[in-house]
Amino acid sequence: MIHATAIVDGARLGAGVQVGPYAVIEEGVEIGEGCRIAAHAVIKRHTRMGARNRVAEHAVIGGEPQDVKFGADTVSGVEIGDDNIIREGATIHRGSRPDALTRVGSGCMLMVGAHVGHDCVVGNQVVLVNNAALAGEVTVGDRAFISAGVGVHQFCRVGRVAMIGGLAKVVQDALPFVTTDGNPARARGLNLVGLRRAGFKAAEIAELKDAYRMLYQRVPLKEAIERMKKGSGAAVKELARFLESSKRGFAHPQE
Repeated sequence: MIHATAIVDGARLGAGVQVGPYAVIEEGVEIGEGCRIAAHAVIKRHTRMGARNRVAEHAVIGGEPQDVKFGADTVSGVEIGDDNIIREGATIHRGSRPDALTRVGSGCMLMVGAHVGHDCVVGNQVVLVNNAALAGEVTVGDRAFISAGVGVHQFCRVGRVAMIGGLAKVVQDALPFVTTDGNPARARGLNLVGLRRAGFKAAEIAELKDAYRMLYQRVPLKEAIERMKKGSGAAVKELARFLESSKRGFAHPQE
């Protein structure tokens, strides 16, 4: 089901793929079954896409990274899972080093104008709202919600089930399970709506509240991490590991 005006150059398309008017799919692209590629979308070489993805008008997937060190002959790519919605004008750039991949998981939604920079790793069921932008080498955990106009600095991490408020400037790691907002971004409390939607029980949320309170009360970080590790909840231990592995520091709670 390829429109007569589309250009498909040596790509591998799965069963039931639909390609709209004036879309361009370059050589070496792999697109899984049931995907829909809308008018004027561009899927560039070295892109692999799973099943049932929907790519809207003027989206560009697999473009060269915006990295001055990138060589024009570098072979790198983009890897996308299943059941994603990629809306109008969204962009996903490929890795910046030989054989490097930019990865987007499954069940994500990239709204109008969202950008995923080179070498990013985006988990499952992530939402990037209109004009949210991830710089290169950013990691985003599962079920994170990044609101409109957010800018995430290179090498930052956004934790699992994190919520980033609109227009936030994220220059340090955004904690999992927490709402981060502002310019510069600061932790504002637990992402209670996101936690409940993700199926967290009341007892798990209470444990996370206690762990977050230690950060808010300025317990020395090393001591807070050790206390979290001794807790019974898996989510609290995940928060402790995230804090311990942070290289850029994290967005501290607002005083």
